[in-house]
Amino acid sequence: MACANNVTELIITGLFRDPEVQRVCFVLFLPVYLATVVGNGLIVVTVSVSKSLHSPMYFFLGYLSLVEICYSSTVVPKFITDLLAKVKTISLKGCLAQIFFFHFFGVTEILLLVVMAYDRYVAICKPLHYMNIMSRQLCHMLVAGSWLGGFIHSMMQVLVTVPLPFCGPNVMDHYFCDLQPLFKLACTDTFVEGVTVLANSGLIALCSFLILVSSYIVILLNLRKRSAEGRRKALSTCASHITVVILFFGPAIFLYMRPSSTFTGDKLVAVFYTVITPMLNPIIYTLRNAEVKVAMRKLWARKENSGME
Repeated sequence: MACANNVTELIITGLFRDPEVQRVCFVLFLPVYLATVVGNGLIVVTVSVSKSLHSPMYFFLGYLSLVEICYSSTVVPKFITDLLAKVKTISLKGCLAQIFFFHFFGVTEILLLVVMAYDRYVAICKPLHYMNIMSRQLCHMLVAGSWLGGFIHSMMQVLVTVPLPFCGPNVMDHYFCDLQPLFKLACTDTFVEGVTVLANSGLIALCSFLILVSSYIVILLNLRKRSAEGRRKALSTCASHITVVILFFGPAIFLYMRPSSTFTGDKLVAVFYTVITPMLNPIIYTLRNAEVKVAMRKLWARKENSGME
């Protein structure tokens, strides 16, 4: 029997129930979010203005950092402000909007990581043809394809969710809106919808992960023919990307490739990939990349000189 869709506002339980613990979390996570925005923003600016960082690898890195800011900003600002609120609420429309943008930017990031792996494959396995293959036009098409893939994925997720009736209860056991916690509030059987969205997210994550692993297996096999110095240089350009892939895919696969639960541990894993990982990415790329560090120093020196004039 169909139910009236009379729920317009949802109550979010949050990460922890203890007000004291929530205040501690606020003090911890606010600097983390600010570091995420500043760190990734600095990479976007540096790649945009530095003539030495106009290769395809840095072109993709700039867009990855931009997506990281957007991805984190769909969840973290509300999560942080909710830590100080006694009752955490969000409208049903706002919840659907958060789900849309969270999945949009999340899948865009996954596809950009795949694109960056392809870029490293071409650079290492086909170095003589690199500039011909990775043309400016192809780079723009790959970035546009990543954004389009994220948009199509998130539209599918939301279109599955919108027709569901919500007639109570309206308490969501999470700290942000996601599909599985929202499905538990629907007053109808959501088995088909749950399988549909899990297949959608799971297939994208699994296929992308397999492509990434395969590309690095091919790269490692190709490096066996190189000298020790050649192997070291090639692996140093891949190390940052591999680290980011592991940090992003590890928690995501743990949560989305198995039946959902409401354990606090699951929420903490979600905190890792929504709050912590976006902050770590700029640190990983700048610490392991001499060219980015040099470009940032030049940019900083240029600002200081212009300020003194």
